[in-house]
Formats: sequence, structure tokens, C-alpha cells
Amino acid sequence: MRDPYAVLGVERGASEEAIKKAYRRLAKKLHPDVNPGKLAVEQQFKEVTAAYDLLSDPAKRGRFDRGEIDAGGAERGFHAQGARAYRRAESAFSFDEIIAEILGRGRRESEERLGDVSQKLHLSFVEAALGGKRRVASADGRSVDIVVPAGIESGQTLRLKGQGPRGPRGVAPGDLYLDIDVAPHPFFQRKEYDIHVELPVTLPEAVLGARVTVPTIHGPVSVKVPRGSNSGATLRLKGKGIAASGGAGTGDQYVKLRVMLPEQPDAELTAFLERWGAKHPYNPRHGFD
Repeated sequence: MRDPYAVLGVERGASEEAIKKAYRRLAKKLHPDVNPGKLAVEQQFKEVTAAYDLLSDPAKRGRFDRGEIDAGGAERGFHAQGARAYRRAESAFSFDEIIAEILGRGRRESEERLGDVSQKLHLSFVEAALGGKRRVASADGRSVDIVVPAGIESGQTLRLKGQGPRGPRGVAPGDLYLDIDVAPHPFFQRKEYDIHVELPVTLPEAVLGARVTVPTIHGPVSVKVPRGSNSGATLRLKGKGIAASGGAGTGDQYVKLRVMLPEQPDAELTAFLERWGAKHPYNPRHGFD
């Protein structure tokens, strides 16, 4: 580590008050809560803290000034009596008072804690609908295991108590807030606890009826399309929606049929419809006049 006096920007003969004042000024500027995600600044904060650790302790400072220990507190030679004094001083040292003033917290140790932090949690549509266990990376690089509640929506927030960034010893971490962002799905739409999907079916399936496979958030299911189904007809799949909070049941899935003609014109179908249409005229736009 560099010369602790240079790190704090004070002269070698600086008073304890001047050293304390310099540390407060730098710590407020460099603290991780003020500079989230900036690793270089976080390293500077650690260096400033280590320098204050040494210079604010009269025993350590004296030994450093006499050349008995280096800037990191390591012995520069064997001094048994000095080593014992160094260990006693190290075990008694606390940052509590300084950190409390930096963060504006109470002075009692039980009340010392860092500020809360927020970050985005991106979920797929199905992840949010079903919920379950998830591992997320916090802002300071730690992995945190969480449980995503079923049916969570964009704009909601999960609070992880005590999972904020770690601070100096004696200071409890704040809370981590996860702001939920749910991605849209290619064909599912949510309405409260129900799922809606539009299902393409062929002309023969609609006219003659058929069994078709329908996607749901729980997996594919087989569904019967009744004979003579038309575009807009809706099938209800009970219990295939999202579980309501508080155990208040589960929503349904609604499947709206959309009859699709072949992509390429079919001569045989065209000829049949020309004959059939001439004998069976009907007006599907009745009431639109």
C-alpha cells in the first residue's frame, strides 16, 4: 500500500483531528453506496480506510513513523513487544463512529447499517407466471438465492433483508430491493390471473373438428376443437392460468381460434368453393351495414 499520509493527503505531523477530518472527506466521496458498481473507486475507498486504520491508532502510527511496520501493518523486523502492542491495538479498533457519521445512522452499534440499494430483476413471462427459485447476482458480485412468487408483475419489488452491499466491520448491510421487469411473451397475454392465447387452426380442423395441441405456461395440452368452429370461438382450459396469491385458486387459460387458409392458393379448394358458394350464399357481415 502507498504511504498512508499520502493516501489521506495529510502531512506527517498532522493532528488526530486533521487525520479524522481528511478521512471523513474522502470516505464520503468514495463510499460504495455513493459509487455503486465502480470497482476502481471501491478499491480507493478500501485504501483510504486502511490508511485511516493505521494513522488513527497511536500505537500503529508510532510504529510506522519509527519504521517498525510498513504501510500495510506488516513487521519490518522482529520487535516482540511492538508486535504484541500491534495485535492489541488491532483487536480494539472500530470504524463504528466514523461510518455512523458518514451514513447519517444512529451511533449505537445495533443501529449501524449501510443504505439500501435497488437493481433490476428481468424475468421471462413464464418465470414470472409460475414463480420458483432463482439465483441472482447482487451489485457487489455476490450470488443470492431467492424465491420468486408466482404471478409477480412488472413494477413490483422484492425486498431481500440484509442482502445489500457489505460495509466495514461493525456496520450491518442494508437491504437489496429487486425491481421486477417481466418480458412480453410471443403469444401469451395475461389478464389478472388468466392467460389468453390465439390458436391458428386449419379449415378442415375448424369444419370437421379435431384434436390439437395447445401451449400453456404449464406445458402443452391436447384440446378438442368442436366441429363447425369459427374464427373467434373461444375454448376455456380450467386451472391452466396463474396461481392467485394467498391460495385463492388458479386462473384459467382462454384459447381463441383463428381459422387459417392454406398459404398458397389451392385449385381444388377454389373450384369447390366457387360451386358451393353459388348454392349456399350467406352474409357474415350482417349488422355492419
